[in-house]
Amino acid sequence: MFDPVIAPSGTLLGLLQRGRGDGTLHALTAPRPEALAALNHCVLRDPRHDWQVENRSLYYARLFLDLNGELDEIEAHLFGAEDVLDTDESRTGLALAVLGHLASYGRRDALELLRRYAAHGSNWAWALDELALRDDDAGLRALAAPVLARFPADPEGDAELAATVRDAFEPRPWRLWAEDPRESIATRVRAAHETGCFDRWQRQMRPAGPRPGWSVQAVFAWAQQGLDRGAALHVPAARCLTAVAGPEDRAEIIQAAKDGDDGARCTALRYLADGNDPDALGLIESAVATGSTVVVDAAVDAFERMRSLAAVNQARGWARRPDALGAAAGRVLACRGGAQDRDLVLAALREAVRGDGPDAPTLWTLVDGTGRLGIACAAPVLRHIYRETASSQLRCRAARALAATDPSFATGFAVECLWDCEETTREIAARHADPAEEAEVQTAVRSRIGPEETAV
Repeated sequence: MFDPVIAPSGTLLGLLQRGRGDGTLHALTAPRPEALAALNHCVLRDPRHDWQVENRSLYYARLFLDLNGELDEIEAHLFGAEDVLDTDESRTGLALAVLGHLASYGRRDALELLRRYAAHGSNWAWALDELALRDDDAGLRALAAPVLARFPADPEGDAELAATVRDAFEPRPWRLWAEDPRESIATRVRAAHETGCFDRWQRQMRPAGPRPGWSVQAVFAWAQQGLDRGAALHVPAARCLTAVAGPEDRAEIIQAAKDGDDGARCTALRYLADGNDPDALGLIESAVATGSTVVVDAAVDAFERMRSLAAVNQARGWARRPDALGAAAGRVLACRGGAQDRDLVLAALREAVRGDGPDAPTLWTLVDGTGRLGIACAAPVLRHIYRETASSQLRCRAARALAATDPSFATGFAVECLWDCEETTREIAARHADPAEEAEVQTAVRSRIGPEETAV
């Protein structure tokens, strides 16, 4: 996934890229060509840092409907030469998802565009998934031949087809094609389905993980093997230790946490922290001071999972440290601290914004904790995060925290949130916005609270 360039929050483009409610409101009052240009920019250059958790497609699709936007630029984007040169699904995924929503709202041109792209485009599988939810049987049957033609009728092509059928996100087209009256299509799809099921069964019968009877050292070796090939296995390895290790193995595990190789050290730290071992906190502090980046990350993560009073008390002592452990301590207090920890959490919040900006990953936990602890004087920082973050998920958390800390939220950001791209943010607004009793605002809330209930 590319790293998107986000425009300033005070511009129409910046508002739309963030998915803010004000983006919709400003677009509807801006000159239509300007609004459509900004909208197309967002759809063709996905602005999300993480498309798996952030919503934009329905937000943009509704704005296309409000502006009666044409699909010419989306069509050119999908069928340009770059579609052959750059087959990464992130290039076209958002545009295809927007077309899917538009098709649900009755835009025939969007449906036809999806059908054409499923037949000829590089990211055809995504388009097919969109159609699986929205197209009729006849439309899907017409795609069977062009889709199957992508897979050569040889052993390699058959194997690729079997893997595609096995891993399909939406199975409806493949089930429909398995019953196709054209024998050549039905036979090939059924064979691919059977091969895929057999492959899955074979993988289940040949697991590569730990076996009963493994020793502590065998678990450590497995974790290190994972690291050597680029896979972090210390979390499942720590769970394996829970089943493998006994009281007599504690000394060996503690020694591994002190000076074992990275795989063993990460595994031992996780295991000891999850078990609230009395030596865990000291070993975590030592690992942060002496370990590699992998070990430091594992140690910090293990500490943040600890639920004991001792861990919370230790977090109070570590919260002012200018390192990863100090940042983790702030998050621990945000999650599990009490009223006496408000100043420490607020200091951590301010330092994170000052040092790493409004999109710092640590802000997710700190913003939640600020709202949980009701830190009223944090409202200016929360408003800054709300306005500036490019993450619609973090903005949602900021809105929730503002609802708990900022008396002006109900008449300010809450009204904007009614048009936000995130459903959860719209729900928060519906509960807190002062104008929600007015008939026209109730109508807006009902129309935007769910994804597309009235459209399907």
